[in-house]
Amino acid sequence: MKKALVIGAAGFVGSYLIRHLHDECGFEVAATKLPQENLGNLPAKVYDLNILNKDDVVAILYEVRPDYIFHLAAQSSVSVAWKNPQLTVDVNIKGAVNVMDAVRELYYKPRVVLIGSGEEYGHIRDGETPIREDNRLNPGNIYAATKACQNMIGSIYSKAYDMELIMVRAFNHIGPGQSSIFVVSDFCKQVADIEKGEKEPVMYVGNLSAMRDFTDVRDVVRAYALLAEKGENGETYNVGSGNAVAIREILDKIISFSTAEIKVEIDPAKIRPVDVPIIEADISKLQAVTGWKPEISLEETIKEVLNYWRNAGKE
Repeated sequence: MKKALVIGAAGFVGSYLIRHLHDECGFEVAATKLPQENLGNLPAKVYDLNILNKDDVVAILYEVRPDYIFHLAAQSSVSVAWKNPQLTVDVNIKGAVNVMDAVRELYYKPRVVLIGSGEEYGHIRDGETPIREDNRLNPGNIYAATKACQNMIGSIYSKAYDMELIMVRAFNHIGPGQSSIFVVSDFCKQVADIEKGEKEPVMYVGNLSAMRDFTDVRDVVRAYALLAEKGENGETYNVGSGNAVAIREILDKIISFSTAEIKVEIDPAKIRPVDVPIIEADISKLQAVTGWKPEISLEETIKEVLNYWRNAGKE
């Protein structure tokens, strides 16, 4: 039986990826988390790990001996990155290098999927959308800069050390269980709280004109698993829906699914210092090598996220 190791599994994507690898791919799965985190009841052997401690990474790799490694561990919030740049650099760059160095010291070559972000492309010029993997990188925020650096280092390691590294630039992914610091989950939670009478019937929002490429997290983890097996060594692949949607359209959809009378107001605290107008993926490279395509519609995902928050706290 093939073995997979999911590093940084306590985040939003981790539980979905573990279930997919175990249930759909038939892998034996190991997963890492920080000591204070909880993975719940997932089909994986769980280890505590801080990726800033390279020796600990090495020890787990030698014990698990995975065929595939999915590096999810990251400080993944753009807003947190503005507030805490040092933490974001430490985790997203130094931590990623620790993982790559630990893999480099192994006596065999597992295939490693390094998860980056569509934010790496940054400010897009006219005619550059949808964005191809060979598009120039111009990160517009600190989080994006750290992920662009991880991608570049991964590419160098792949060539210089003959490592099996596949890089991903994942665009916005959404689904039930996502933290409310992310826009779709934030909007859905606000609507659910209004419906429960727990907050005034006013939604506070940031920049509604920005356009983003949203994909259901369950479709995203399918793409990760396919790339682990079929992706070409040293290559970078966009993972997204291939269709950018305005944040205002997302908001309108969410409100339309509620019977509550809701007013919308701009919250200056939710406006980022710099925001990229449009991010949309060209996913033809991913599709050519894996045959992947998104299967869950944006509307279906939004309804599930809204129902998740409506049921939050219920047994």
